Amino acid sequence: MGPHAREISSEVFQVGGQGLTAPEDAAIYLLTVGAEAALIDAGCGRATDLLLANIEAAGVAPASIRWLLLTHCHFDHTGGAEEVRRRLGCITVAHELDATFVESGDAEVSAACWYDSRLTPCPIDRKLRGERESLLLGTSTIEALHIPGHSPGSVAYVFESGGRRILFGQDVHGPLAASLRSNAAHYQQSLQTLLAQQADILCEGHYGIFQGRSEVAAFIRRFVET
Repeated sequence: MGPHAREISSEVFQVGGQGLTAPEDAAIYLLTVGAEAALIDAGCGRATDLLLANIEAAGVAPASIRWLLLTHCHFDHTGGAEEVRRRLGCITVAHELDATFVESGDAEVSAACWYDSRLTPCPIDRKLRGERESLLLGTSTIEALHIPGHSPGSVAYVFESGGRRILFGQDVHGPLAASLRSNAAHYQQSLQTLLAQQADILCEGHYGIFQGRSEVAAFIRRFVET
């Protein structure tokens, strides 16, 4: 498997996940605006060299990555965070309610134990605290939305590219588990938050990429309790 990236827009690529990096990795997405780039999640950390090669295959220098935006604390999204931070010198971002588990290397709440592994502790440089915050990437803005439920500090990121609203919802599907500190009521509220974004594209963590507002909404509604 040689280095490659999947283009979603001229500024957005998938550079990690099954078929691109380690099979255990959740999807990893790359955003690039001018001379700056951001990475959404870091996988489990078992294929970081290939991840960096895929970033280069997208035409982006890994050293240009300013932000490592973590969607939540789970191992398949954050296991590689410390190595990416160390090698690229990027700024790590996570919601404060999940940051504590990443910084302490918690094996249970991060689900690292599900993978017979451990989470390497990673400092979180910027802790998100509100329901919505904005991050600058070049001349563009990335919105961070707190969507608790799957984990206490789950975050979705929204980015506009080429006139299309792209939602990085990652684990829209869950699952919910007591060991993950999941909350079913918060999860249902967060699904409504995601629907309200009226995204043109959804980049999910495990189910792929959904194009078109109706397809995005239909996928999210699969998990709404009626």
